[in-house]
Parts: sequence; structure tokens; C-alpha cells
Amino acid sequence: MVKALFPGSFDPPTYGHLNILERARSIFPEIDVVIADNKNKKYLFSEEERLAFMRTLTASWDNVEVHVCRSLVVDYARKTGAKVLIRGIRNTADFSYELDLSLLNSALNPEVETLFFPTDSRFFLLKSSAIKELASFGGDVSDMVPSIVEKALKEKFLIQEGLK
Repeated sequence: MVKALFPGSFDPPTYGHLNILERARSIFPEIDVVIADNKNKKYLFSEEERLAFMRTLTASWDNVEVHVCRSLVVDYARKTGAKVLIRGIRNTADFSYELDLSLLNSALNPEVETLFFPTDSRFFLLKSSAIKELASFGGDVSDMVPSIVEKALKEKFLIQEGLK
């Protein structure tokens, strides 16, 4: 049985993330969603909020667990016995970036393979940064993120604007 990791910042989680995870979980008997906590990156949602989102959104999937990773993902893979990193790609720019990252990861831990999952065409344009920007202007993100995330985005931007 091969354990897979699905690492990401999930800031915020999108329907695109869930689509890739749903497809991957039908292939792998065990998937660990790994919430990245990079101290050099500024997140809209805290580590605890992102962890809670992903645990809630995956609660009905018995072969999916969610954890936070504060180290290199290949070190986390070694520690947990995972052999596959799942990466979603939307376009050639994503592929180029992810290919370079997979080569680096392979050099750091040759026991881990990276598998690329092209996004479903329905989610081709979903990008967390664009969703956050749209939400910050009060745009409708209901087709892009689950309702708990949509509600949290609205609350977050109301708080930031001092309206709540």
C-alpha cells in the first residue's frame, strides 16, 4: 500500500483542491493532506483555520488525514513513510514550477515520486490568490470555494475593513 501526500498552503482551500484530492483518493489507499506552514510566507488564514477547513472538508473521506508540516515536505514524507507527492497543475506555468520543485525534492529524497494531476477543466481558473483578491472586493466566490470558506472569506475581509 502506497501512502501519498497532498501538500499545499490551502489559503484558502478551493474546489480545485478538493477535486484533485477526490480523484487521488480513489487511487491511493491513504492520503495525508499536508498544510504548509512557511514562516516566510504571509497567509490570510492562520494555520489553525486552514487545518480546520481541510479537516471539515475531508471528514467524510476515511482514507484522508490532515496535518500541518513545518519542515520540508520530503522530510515529512520520510518521517511518515509516504512515497508519493500529489501536485495539481492548471497550465504550463504551473507545470514548469512543479517540475523544478519535483526535481529538487527528488534530489533531497529519491524515495519519493511526484505525480502531477491536471486540474479538471471546471476548475482551470481557480487560484487562491485570485480568489482572495476577488473576495476582498466583495465578489462572488461561491462557485470557487466551499460555503464554509466563502463565509470565512467574507468575515475576514469585513474584519480587515473594520466593518465588523
